[in-house]
Amino acid sequence: MSLKINFESGGTAVLDRIIEAYGFKTKVALAEHLGIASSSLAMRYRRDYFPSDIVVRCMAETGATLEWLTTGTGSQFNGDELDVLRVPKHKIVDGQVYDAGVMLLDRSVFLPGKNVAQDPLAAIDGTTIYVVEREFSEVYDGEWLVEIEGKTGIRNLTRIPVKKVRVSGPSAAFDCDLADINIIGCVVLTIING
Repeated sequence: MSLKINFESGGTAVLDRIIEAYGFKTKVALAEHLGIASSSLAMRYRRDYFPSDIVVRCMAETGATLEWLTTGTGSQFNGDELDVLRVPKHKIVDGQVYDAGVMLLDRSVFLPGKNVAQDPLAAIDGTTIYVVEREFSEVYDGEWLVEIEGKTGIRNLTRIPVKKVRVSGPSAAFDCDLADINIIGCVVLTIING
């Protein structure tokens, strides 16, 4: 395969594809992820030079292919022919949720007999990644991603009669109506990083 890359122009389209590969919705989110000022990213857009440093980083972090990033043709991800899920990733810091791109997840990590998540979300809390299923019909006992009074986190929920739930986590447990908390999804997979 021979790629024809114009290193003098075309950077704007490449940067747009990089944003898409990460799963970000804004240029500011990309700038924050890269650790650069949004004005620096804006300058790269204006100059339209090929952003080779960002392309290499994006390939390493997302699995996006060089051909697709540079030309917009071909397979977007190396994993397109594999059985992988592209899972939106969010980081939880002090109860606030921040966009953190996309995570590729092999479907084989879901144990036999367990359904593969239909509407997954990866929530990073400290050194743990929780894969959360946002599509559910009822709340049952287990770990859930919830929002309580504007703060988001993983909590253990236990159903109690009638339409109530016991919420436990790092602080004191309490009982409340199901309607008093916003239940985002059920934890279906936990990945703990050393």
